[in-house]
Amino acid sequence: MSATRVLVLNSGSSSVKYQLLDMRDGSRPAQGLVERIGEPSSRLKHTPLGGEARERTGPIADHDAALKAVADELAKDGLGLDSPELAAIGHRVVHGGKTFTEPTVIDETVLAEIERLIPVAPLHNPANLTGIRTAMALRPDLPQVAVFDTAFHTTMPESAARYAIDVETADAHRVRRYGFHGTSHAYVSRATAQLLGKAPEEVNVIVLHLGNGASASAVRGGRCVDTSMGLTPLEGLVMGTRSGDLDPAVIFHLMRVGKMSTDEIDTLLNKKSGLIGLCGDNDMREIRRRIDEGDEQAKLAFDIYIHRLKKYIGAYYAVLGRVDAIAFTAGVGENAAPVREAAVAGLEELGLLLDPELNAVRADEARLISRANSRVTIAVVPTDEELEIATQTYALVGDN
Repeated sequence: MSATRVLVLNSGSSSVKYQLLDMRDGSRPAQGLVERIGEPSSRLKHTPLGGEARERTGPIADHDAALKAVADELAKDGLGLDSPELAAIGHRVVHGGKTFTEPTVIDETVLAEIERLIPVAPLHNPANLTGIRTAMALRPDLPQVAVFDTAFHTTMPESAARYAIDVETADAHRVRRYGFHGTSHAYVSRATAQLLGKAPEEVNVIVLHLGNGASASAVRGGRCVDTSMGLTPLEGLVMGTRSGDLDPAVIFHLMRVGKMSTDEIDTLLNKKSGLIGLCGDNDMREIRRRIDEGDEQAKLAFDIYIHRLKKYIGAYYAVLGRVDAIAFTAGVGENAAPVREAAVAGLEELGLLLDPELNAVRADEARLISRANSRVTIAVVPTDEELEIATQTYALVGDN
């Protein structure tokens, strides 16, 4: 039997998410999560296809122990890492810089470059590296592939990717706009074209990936030409705990007048800003509940969130010139009908006509929520980053 399965690993600083996918039919024989790695209360939840979820709690010291525990759970279902049906392991890597523009088979040279990029992704690349090295130690004979969050955005022209600062300084420190959520934007833009019955090359799409982290992209004919996140995931839209766009002089002001340290400002902008900074909640469901009860602070937070979102829709409409579809995705984008409604309200002159009844429907599949006479299609397209990583990995190393 040919090897058709791909194990997708997403290693965070204290967690490992995983899914095993069979590329013959897109099925998921198993998936799970290890969280609170390094704590006494570590937890592993494993769900086999068609079976009941299994949970175990107790200390899991490090990523090495976490992946060994995952391997043990997979083996209980006959899906172990030693299975001849396992074709490859695909790893989500957040930052690939300018170097990695496509999925890449991992070797020591690739590892060294991912490590060299740690200064521009200090929260993510170290954890990604740990997961890769652990998996390579467990299965040194198996192809391991890195799929980079930034890769989809490397097609941006220099006019969109460069900041207007001294060129020599920018180049010396690799300061430019890289963008993130690339696997999601790639998958959703392609799925949106499919929903329209067209090839990706024929379609211009604005993708709105709205989760706790949020980003927008302008995709022309299947290629990203602009995106809202920049050197780091802090730039762009208002997010759950991140500020998004900010006058850079605010940082100098907080240092000089507020006497705040670099680390304090970093924490403020990444973890104590956005929706949680504005109203104390970063769960859109809770914010909407508070608005319904007349909470003015929650309403202001929502209005700021929507205002920024509309600005990006308008900006990317201008960048693309012609827009065939706007696609909402990720947790908020897929589930929060009031966000979708507010984001396109007043944009009728741009050809955006929302159907309130279709927008109110809750469903798990990709669907249209615009009126039949809407010049621009409005869609909800559930993202599937694990499938995208598995597809890219298998295309690179699987049986052909």
